Amino acid sequence: MCLLQGIDAAAPAAVTGTLRRDPSRPVRPERPNTGKPTTPLLEGNAVERAGAFQFKGEVTLVGPELRVGDQAPAFTAIGNDLSTVDSRTFAGKVRIISSVPSLDTGVCDTQTRKFNEAAASLGDEVVVLTISADLPFAQKRWCGNAGVDRVITLSDYRDHAFSKAYGTYIKEWALCSRAVFVVDRNDRLVHVEYVPVAGQEPNYDAALEAARAALKA
Repeated sequence: MCLLQGIDAAAPAAVTGTLRRDPSRPVRPERPNTGKPTTPLLEGNAVERAGAFQFKGEVTLVGPELRVGDQAPAFTAIGNDLSTVDSRTFAGKVRIISSVPSLDTGVCDTQTRKFNEAAASLGDEVVVLTISADLPFAQKRWCGNAGVDRVITLSDYRDHAFSKAYGTYIKEWALCSRAVFVVDRNDRLVHVEYVPVAGQEPNYDAALEAARAALKA
């Protein structure tokens, strides 16, 4: 159904009168036309890592480059039912966080399926999250078609809180880069991998080994 039905499509009436500037307010300088596409506004203190990821050429990742031993940042994302999911919901469990650009691409599809298969052997004390900027509807459809039922898919589309906190936000495309993080029960990062090229798969064995070690700690 077209959402514009019932809306008058006629051209808007011309606005008449003279726009007068308030002399007490400063004049805003015009933004120069650089000919480059605009990108979403970023926080003033955001860290930018130019050339940190290859996705149709070198792109810039926004956010800190996290390391093993760092405190895992808390974040919110959107669930398949459009609810807001707080990462602290999973506190006390070991978490594998798989960041992908889009589930509708080959490597991201493979990455998510492999972690879904591995989740069966990890037990209930390990939560596997796959996060992308895909819309929640698209994630739900993909999971249904792929038969993925052990991985929790979350969408970063709304405010990119996850990707900017974990340093996976692609500035030029507003997508997540490919990365894998493992968080222990104390919210410490015990495994971090930023995959440098979009077409490259992560080291699954290293991530799973870190998760199993965190279970025993």
